Amino acid sequence: MPGPTRIEGYAIVSADGMLADANRRIPPALVVEADQKFFHDALDRAAVVVHGRHSHEGGPNAARRHRLIVTSRVAALAPGTRHPNSLLWNPKGASLEEALARLGAPTGPLAVIGGPEVYRLFLDIGYDKFHLSRVAGVRIPGGRPIFPGIGRRRTPEDMLASHGLKRGAERVLDRAAGATLVNWRR
Repeated sequence: MPGPTRIEGYAIVSADGMLADANRRIPPALVVEADQKFFHDALDRAAVVVHGRHSHEGGPNAARRHRLIVTSRVAALAPGTRHPNSLLWNPKGASLEEALARLGAPTGPLAVIGGPEVYRLFLDIGYDKFHLSRVAGVRIPGGRPIFPGIGRRRTPEDMLASHGLKRGAERVLDRAAGATLVNWRR
């Protein structure tokens, strides 16, 4: 049966742990060229991309990727209609293994790209790695957090650590933008 060789999460957040504004729009200040290159290069190596109905990575190779779209709008599994090579997946109706088998994707890395409930789901399933980029000078009051429960008393780093991931070294992606990347590993 097909399966992921590893599960990796990818996100860029503001200083206050937000992915987007209240309307699910990513502010231009969170779109950092060096992070976009890292992100798209990683997705080109992934066997499957997993995201929610409101997330999508774009880019020149997006149509070629196999993807699971997490949604509660289907009972278990259903063909995706908005993206080629996609399958709608309700984790309450089908296991990840069932979804991957039905999708027919090759064995390899599984890339989780959001939104908040999808990131949370895979905290429970278990990330092998989580690549967390941050733009220090950007705040998004009232925005959408990377994980439910992120706020003044709980950071994305707290969530990752509480699920058994260990912080790696910080890498500067773009000094002028204040963008850094930390790889968290199991």
